[in-house]
Amino acid sequence: MEIEWTDVIILGCFSLIDRSRIREILNEYELGDLRIGMIASHSALDTADGAVEEHFRTLAVCQEGREKPYVKYFRANRDKKGRIITGMIDEVLMLKRFSEVIEEENQEFLRSKNVLFVPNRSFTSYCGIDAVEDQFAVPLIGSRNLLRSEERGDKRDYYWLLEKAGLPFPEQIEPEEIDELVMVKLPHAVKTLERGFFTAASYEQYCQKADLLLKQGVIDQDGLDLARIERYVIGPVFNLDFFYSPISQRIELIGIDWRFETSLDGHVRLPAPQQMALKERQINPEYTVCGHNSATLRESLLEKAFELAEKYVDATKEYYAPGIIGPFCLQTCVDKDLNFYIYDVAPRVGGGTNVHMAVGHPYGNALWRTNMSTGRRLAREVGIALENDVLEEIVT
Repeated sequence: MEIEWTDVIILGCFSLIDRSRIREILNEYELGDLRIGMIASHSALDTADGAVEEHFRTLAVCQEGREKPYVKYFRANRDKKGRIITGMIDEVLMLKRFSEVIEEENQEFLRSKNVLFVPNRSFTSYCGIDAVEDQFAVPLIGSRNLLRSEERGDKRDYYWLLEKAGLPFPEQIEPEEIDELVMVKLPHAVKTLERGFFTAASYEQYCQKADLLLKQGVIDQDGLDLARIERYVIGPVFNLDFFYSPISQRIELIGIDWRFETSLDGHVRLPAPQQMALKERQINPEYTVCGHNSATLRESLLEKAFELAEKYVDATKEYYAPGIIGPFCLQTCVDKDLNFYIYDVAPRVGGGTNVHMAVGHPYGNALWRTNMSTGRRLAREVGIALENDVLEEIVT
């Protein structure tokens, strides 16, 4: 299936597959045999588990060498009537590299399987945002154009959007102006998708730590030149996993998670004398996410959390029409005065939603009166859209 020039529109300096083209593809789908598809990484298990709970079959795009959880350990086992017995991954598309999903033959395979594709961070990171926007002619559940806002440093990134929305985020600081604790945000030089973040309390300390991490190969000069430096907000972290339904026009708080990070969490488990005894190569913690846990907010903070979501949703509608569709995550810190600061935004399924896979989360469960995870809520929206003949409203 060839994509013609008339099938894309120009938005700023990048092109985007027109939504009408996706609707044409949807019209060719067998809606009674839809599959929920995703890159087999990040939040794929939650997405697949939720799809199975809502009676959809699933398809995982796997990369050789990283496939065992999906091909072997969580592969779906169904009875003769198609009822799920164990697992949640029904079918697999095996590729040498995730990025090969962009190739036309693989897209054609996904379309032949009537796949509705759920974007996650691995999808945009491994395939590239340009390819996702320009070439991936498979219906996405969610906001295709908003995925670019996650590219930190882009002209219209999520910081730009947060500012337009009047939302709080840690202020940016130039290196020479550092006079209190800051977080320096940049990619890891070696570990794909990971972070080479570090803290500093003065310009001198910034230079010393940057030089050390450059020598150790944790960061590189290109990353450092493009790094964002922002005031460090001292307080607990809450990743607010929201869902916006364009069908009901309602914002839902599905759950909250927080991260386990190496080697940061190893550092904070050490008594001060042991921390002081660390060698040079150990002294600066890294911030590599390796797991998540569940959390709740005190009830007096819930209204503030929803206000953040309301402003974000309104801003996406104004600046990234049609706006957010489905799951999104506002990653926040709460300071000593109980003020929220948004330090990151995921305009898609968040990275920590596996924490409420299958069992749901207190907030999603209380709202829907059943076990409701982000993955299940997303699949339920597909079911609601099919029932009301409005599937085109939730795909781009």
